[in-house]
Amino acid sequence: MTPKATILTSDEVRRALTRIAHEIIERNKGAQQLALIGVHTRGIPLAARLAQKLSELEGVDVPTGMLDITLYRDDLSEVAQQPIIRETQVPFDLRDRRVVLVDDVLYTGRTVRAALDALIDLGRPAGIQLAVLVDRGHRELPIRADYVGKNLPTAANEVVKVKVQETDGVDSVELWDLEALR
Repeated sequence: MTPKATILTSDEVRRALTRIAHEIIERNKGAQQLALIGVHTRGIPLAARLAQKLSELEGVDVPTGMLDITLYRDDLSEVAQQPIIRETQVPFDLRDRRVVLVDDVLYTGRTVRAALDALIDLGRPAGIQLAVLVDRGHRELPIRADYVGKNLPTAANEVVKVKVQETDGVDSVELWDLEALR
């Protein structure tokens, strides 16, 4: 099986993350009081890379965390009989921090809604922003990303697959036909 198209190569993913890091710094007037929280699974390594870039650019440590949204999903009963619960780890106080939620793909907005609910249960940050590598449209909720690596109009019968070095051995964004994956 091969993808319909490769949307972003490894170099293009790197450049998109670098651009997002610069946009985060510009909007927040630096990286002070920022924290990045990655949504399982691929949002976590993307958040770590963004935090590294922010630290390199601004000379400050930007803490990162990981968020499991499984129990906050509105389609939990449809996902699995025994959903896999992953670790949530936010080893810093959210109060007075501007938190950037990081995910790989923004689609219907339901994952982001669940992530917001999960995050608010952990504390009350000064503000929450959203960074995604790919925005593919088709929103079902009034949610939009503050930082986007690539806007990618898609059809409902297409799937966007993000691959990251840390879990997949390569960085890329691919477009697949849903039927090819079944």
